Amino acid sequence: MKAAPAGLEVHRIAGALGAEISEVDLSQPLSDQGVADIRRALLDHLVIFFLSQHLTPAQLVAFGRRFGDLEGHEFVLGMPDYPEVLELIKEPDEGGFNFGGDWHTDVTFRERPSMGTILYGKEIPPFGGDTLWANQYLAYDTLSPALQRLLGSLRAVHSAEEAFGAGGIAQLYRSQLRSMRIKTDGSVPEAVDHPVIRTHPETGRKCLFVNKGFTVRFADMTGAESEGLLQYLFEHSVRPEFTCRFRWTAGSVAFWDNRCTQHFALNDYHGHRRHMQRITVAGDRPA
Repeated sequence: MKAAPAGLEVHRIAGALGAEISEVDLSQPLSDQGVADIRRALLDHLVIFFLSQHLTPAQLVAFGRRFGDLEGHEFVLGMPDYPEVLELIKEPDEGGFNFGGDWHTDVTFRERPSMGTILYGKEIPPFGGDTLWANQYLAYDTLSPALQRLLGSLRAVHSAEEAFGAGGIAQLYRSQLRSMRIKTDGSVPEAVDHPVIRTHPETGRKCLFVNKGFTVRFADMTGAESEGLLQYLFEHSVRPEFTCRFRWTAGSVAFWDNRCTQHFALNDYHGHRRHMQRITVAGDRPA
């Protein structure tokens, strides 16, 4: 990990990735230098956290726009007045299912997956509901040279079918998360393929770019041919030593680099309400 950018107080929370940033009020306009410092911290630590924030949807959107164009979601409607803001809500009486409750990288079923995601904790349960992130630079770096060479020659197919298709878990989204504005009708975008090893466009570092949520097979291979190696990579990519874990409090903000991380929202707060607001910054095509 690199030293903190000048002007920011940065505290690492784990050895693999993750840092808290102090003394920044995201409700106020940021200077160009402040934006540059935050971007540097994001590139260095992969996921950064701001505590004790008090943000309106307009302020959340204004913060996100300092880092790029914002985008919506194919399967979840945003707020009526702020379509970029998704409300991720689980009610106390909703069952054993939550949004984002498995390891994944956001929307890799797109040709241009999100650059980054910003998540704001509005209402936090008294226990549980933590989020984990995994460093995909480390996932690549710890592979053997032979496997790095093999994977560097491969592409993988990413699809939203299992998560949001007619036969996928979209039915659970609609039936069990009634306070979320799920809009899927069973149709999903055409599958896309991305390099298995991605080069980060800003750092130039290589990272593993497959995930259990959306990667279905290697390009030009069948699912059966792909299964064994993909399952190994899914397990390898989220080894405990590659991860950090964040305990949410009301007003916390997490901002993660979607190009080189995976994340997992834990579902262990049954009987309590959890309400988050999410925006995403548009990205580029992986290369």
